[in-house]
Amino acid sequence: MLAKLTIKNVALIESAEIRFGEGLNVLSGETGAGKSVILDSVNFVLGAKADRSMIRYGEAECMVKVEFFVDENSKAVETLREMDIESEGEIIISRKFSDAGKNSVKINGSTVTAAMLRRVTDSLVDVHGQSEHFFLLKESNQLKTLDGVVGAPLLEKKATLSELLKKNRELDGRIAMLGGDEKERGRRLDILAFQIEEIEAVDLKAGEEEELIAKRTKIVNLEKIISAVRDAAEALSGEAGVIDGLRAASRAIVGVSKLDQAYGAMLERLENLAIEADDVSETLTELSEDLYFDENEAIETESRLDTIRVLKRKYGANKAEIDEYLTNIKEEYELLSDCEGQYAALTTEKQKLLKKVYAVCREMTELRKKDGEAFCNRVTDELKTLNIPHAQFAIQFNEYTEEDATCANSNGLDEITFLFSANAGEPMKPLGKIISGGEMSRFMLAVKTQLSDVNEISTYIFDEIDAGISGKTAKVVGEKLARISKTTQIIAVSHLAQIAAMSDNEYLIEKTEENGKTVTRVHELNKEAQISEIVRLLGGNEGDEYAVKHAEELLNQAKEYKRTIS
Repeated sequence: MLAKLTIKNVALIESAEIRFGEGLNVLSGETGAGKSVILDSVNFVLGAKADRSMIRYGEAECMVKVEFFVDENSKAVETLREMDIESEGEIIISRKFSDAGKNSVKINGSTVTAAMLRRVTDSLVDVHGQSEHFFLLKESNQLKTLDGVVGAPLLEKKATLSELLKKNRELDGRIAMLGGDEKERGRRLDILAFQIEEIEAVDLKAGEEEELIAKRTKIVNLEKIISAVRDAAEALSGEAGVIDGLRAASRAIVGVSKLDQAYGAMLERLENLAIEADDVSETLTELSEDLYFDENEAIETESRLDTIRVLKRKYGANKAEIDEYLTNIKEEYELLSDCEGQYAALTTEKQKLLKKVYAVCREMTELRKKDGEAFCNRVTDELKTLNIPHAQFAIQFNEYTEEDATCANSNGLDEITFLFSANAGEPMKPLGKIISGGEMSRFMLAVKTQLSDVNEISTYIFDEIDAGISGKTAKVVGEKLARISKTTQIIAVSHLAQIAAMSDNEYLIEKTEENGKTVTRVHELNKEAQISEIVRLLGGNEGDEYAVKHAEELLNQAKEYKRTIS
């Protein structure tokens, strides 16, 4: 449930804190007092698009925070754990928005994106505004609603269908390669043959370009290398070089080498150094003899590198990409070379695939029809309890055949229409053509009631669900909200005394002027204040004894009704 809502600097609200309770929470107040600001704030913190106009005039940013308490095994908590956000059932969401357009969202202290936020809040709250009346009038949205009822079994079929449709698109792409007349295919074959020959003629080896670059570097620096090698050899074996010096040192020490073991060891080391230096000198001499500038080799190296550069520019950034491109064009060449045979094989494969697509679509239709019929029956029963005794509700499915499989999308081939009739003897017609505003409010309430067990939502928020109704019907709607609120928390904006009387907690939204500024305040009403508010909703005056007694009677009736459903 939504336990607490904190609002700062949103529209006319400078600061407000509302502690909601379990059951039915009703927000009431004069038109324009700011009830819509409360709901806008909730929508904002749940992930709705932010707008600078919601920031209170003169302030740099606004902030909304909500605190939820849900079952620790709920879908919302599971989603948080997938995001590595700890929760044992308490979920605190805060969102800030600045006049510079900066957006900041945190869940349990961890910063999240708007998409992550919506993943969590979709499992927490269902906000039903007046605009949602129009949602179900669109047939595409009617299909979404029905699919929500069917749930997981349908999602599995959709996943299967998506894979089949992906394969079908790939087949269409391969078939498209065979399109065009014989001249066009001939021209394409010539291009492919040239490209295949060009790539294979180069015969690029793994690591070849790197080796050529190293060779070119050596060629470019050859003069420097020759000079260095020759100078090193001269330093070792030239007149008065290192080798002569080592031999002179050996001759000097040989006369005393037998006088002490240390001198003998030193002589041995000098002789070894002389041998090693002589060997290094010979190696350097051999290297210098092999070093010479070969103009042809330089030209060949540069030419080969140019060839590889052209190949990379045309067919891929490296050998792996070039090899992949070669594989693809060989497949295309083979496909075009055997056009008639390939076309027949692909067409046969496509026909078999479309049969599978059609079969999955039929399975999806059967699931929708089965669960849809039960859903319609439950909604109809709800409508009868909402004072539409002759309500009829059904789902009309379009007809389709196997030939329509080419038109399938991830939702299958179903097109549906919600049919409704509120009056005895009247045939059912498309929902949007016959339903009145008051009937639509009750219809949405009935639908929401039936979806509550499907989506595991812990809180429903209704913005004037009582629009277009009054009298006895208002009483019935209030009773329905009270019944639903036994298992699901409800927060409802209402102008009807019958619904306010049924509340477990009521809040008054007031707009006042303070220090030359207009501000909106939220007050939780005690019993005495609630009677005064119900009197106002009834159209009476606070001193009107009859209106007060009427309000008290409504509260007593509501209390008695709630006792019967507890």
